[in-house]
Parts: sequence; structure tokens; C-alpha cells
Amino acid sequence: VDVVAFTGSQEVGLQINEAAAKVEAQGGSVKRVIAEMGGKNAIIVDDDADLDEAVAGVIASAFGYAGQKCSACSRVVVLKSVREAFLTRLVEATQSLTQGPADDPATDLGPVIDEPAFKRITAAIEAAREDLEFLLEGKPTKQTGWMIPPHIVADVPADHPLAQRELFGPVLAVQIARTFDDAISLANGTPYALTAGCYSRSPEHLRQARRELQAGNVYLNRPTTGALVARQPFGGYAMSGIGSKAGGSDYLRQFVVPVTVTENTLRRGFAPTADTPGDQADAAAEAGT
Repeated sequence: VDVVAFTGSQEVGLQINEAAAKVEAQGGSVKRVIAEMGGKNAIIVDDDADLDEAVAGVIASAFGYAGQKCSACSRVVVLKSVREAFLTRLVEATQSLTQGPADDPATDLGPVIDEPAFKRITAAIEAAREDLEFLLEGKPTKQTGWMIPPHIVADVPADHPLAQRELFGPVLAVQIARTFDDAISLANGTPYALTAGCYSRSPEHLRQARRELQAGNVYLNRPTTGALVARQPFGGYAMSGIGSKAGGSDYLRQFVVPVTVTENTLRRGFAPTADTPGDQADAAAEAGT
């Protein structure tokens, strides 16, 4: 094995990286690791944002695929001046989502992937109830799959586990910022750097988001999910990833070994050796016969 390509949790990705760094006793190659390891992705909602667009984008990013995309929005950072207006619309719009089987075309929100995920997400929800306010919640069920309704949690502190630890499910943490600079700091305030987004109508704030948001993929005035292969190469850095981004021109180069052959062409004459029929034919071609 020369290359390991992995997509999954930070914990397992780091274990793979550590194991791959140990060279086997009999020699061989130094293994390379390509790893996409997770994120705690934030979308900023500026005080001059189009709230209708922002609500639709946050819902699509946070609850599409039941929040089980590595690029999913798990935190929304809202400027304080638009907190009430944005959250009122967000909660009401989220309540309109239809939950059901994933193979039903009418379903907006399907089940989570399996029982371990169901238990992990519900445990995090129960822990958050001890000290946080839920703007929207529901009762998880197992009747038609591992169903967890969308949950929206208000005013989550920057150091709370719900704002720091990846949670692969339909749970959205709301954080409040005093200023746009504060919003950038909150968005960047995790060990991850996978995706980030910003809804704003301020050209200056959009330029600042381009410069300062720490993420491999930054989305402005659009959802944070749905990267297009070859057009929007996907992947992060910091604790979100190792290696070049998937879907980009550099990705496949990680699976090959670069070799350079250098020849001195300023030689004195040329003396072919005709040891085989193939070599004889080459020699004849060189001689022009």
C-alpha cells in the first residue's frame, strides 16, 4: 500500500495518518495519506442580508440529507440586529419540512444513516437540553427508520460542545454576533476549516469574507452544499483535511509517482547494439534502410 484515501471522522483520519507514518520493518514505501476528516461549518447572516435567501440557504445546507453531508451547515452566525427577524422566519420555514422515507419524492428530511448515528445525535440533543434553549425540536422515532426531526438551538456559546464538535445530523446551533468582525471570529472559532458561507449585500463584507473565512470552500450568498466536480474542487485544511482537494486538477496526481528522466543529447556519435530482431529493426531504421 502506497496511498491511503479516506473520508470520515477526524479521530479515525488521525489514527490512519499515524499508522501510515510507521514504515514497515521490511522496507517499502513511505505511505501517503489523503484524508477528508470533518467540519463544524458556519454560515454568517449579515445585518443587511436578504433574509428570504438566507433562510432558504441555511435550511438547504443544514437539513438537506438530514444534515449528513460533510459540507452541511451546523452553525449559523447571525448579527444581533437581525436575530429575531431571521430566527422567526427560519423556525417557521423549517417547520414546513416534510419528514419521511428517503425514497418518497415528497420527503424533505429523511432518516439518519443507522442506529449508532441515531444514538449519537440524540445523546448530544439530550446533553444540550441541560443548558441551552431549543427554538425547534421534535421527538426522534424508529418507526419508519432512524428519524430525527430538525432541531434549532439558540444562543450557543462559542466554547459549547454543540459549537465545537462535529455532529452529523439535523441539529443547527445558532450563534449571535455583535459585529461582522465578531461573526468572522465565531465562524473561524473551531479546529476545522472545511466549508463556510456568508449572506450579505455589503460588497465590503463579502470581500472580507473572501479574505478571512478559514475554509477550503467559501460560499457567498448561496448554500454551502452541492460543490460541482471540476468547477468547485472540494476539501478543507487544518483539522478538516490532508492533501489536495477532490474534484480538482491536482487530486489524481496524488495517486501517481512523479519520475524525471534526464538525457545528455550532446553525445559523440551513436552506436546501436543489434542483439535482438527488434533491436535490428530499430538499427535499420536509424540507418535509413
